[in-house]
Amino acid sequence: MSTNERPSERRASARTAVVWEALATALEQGSSRIVDVGGGTGGFAVRLAELGHRVTVVDPSPDALAALDRRAREVGVEVTGLQGDVSDLVDLIDIGAEPVDVVLCHGVLEVVDDPAAALATIRRVLRPGGVLSLLVAQRHAAVIARAMAGHFPQALALLADTPAATETSPSSRTGHRFTADEAASLLMGAGFELASIHGVRVFADLVPGSLLDLEPGAAAALVELERLVAERAEYFPLATQLHLLAL
Repeated sequence: MSTNERPSERRASARTAVVWEALATALEQGSSRIVDVGGGTGGFAVRLAELGHRVTVVDPSPDALAALDRRAREVGVEVTGLQGDVSDLVDLIDIGAEPVDVVLCHGVLEVVDDPAAALATIRRVLRPGGVLSLLVAQRHAAVIARAMAGHFPQALALLADTPAATETSPSSRTGHRFTADEAASLLMGAGFELASIHGVRVFADLVPGSLLDLEPGAAAALVELERLVAERAEYFPLATQLHLLAL
């Protein structure tokens, strides 16, 4: 991790390092055709394009796609942006012209009406043996976060997995939340084989930003701590997100 990173970049590194390391393993075969569903402004897509991959972002927001285009041009890479959502994939992605090697589905299952149907659609556009990178919000950590913020009715609803738990608010993109077993079961139900699962942001969302800004070496130590617990199942209930790779 660079010592020249801004505070926001240090926190982002702690939050995404585990995901990037898992993706690096999935992409070690070389240049791939990647579809990033709900990829927004290109936080993952642009960096993947910089690494030499051919990336298409599918997102319903024209503003996000415009920001994606600006970000890609600023760093001198090409990323294709298509307006739509996961239900449009089969129509938007020409799998006959070039197979899709990898699909990123990060923060999408939380907001779709039918997560199982979304995964089935992704299965249709992936080539045989292709990789799905799935990042979902984890329910137990959400219960803790709601309770610590004093939102006790929401915490109770999440704990019971009731409809009230999936209500959205202007300040947060909530929706469905998943345990590790639930996410794995959804993947298998859609015909995927689970390759790995990691807990993401086990500690990163709990550590005060001021500590990362002021304490020398704190950000690097936090990243290392996240890496060390990412594959330990006992920490999955503490993780803000779960990252699953599936074939």
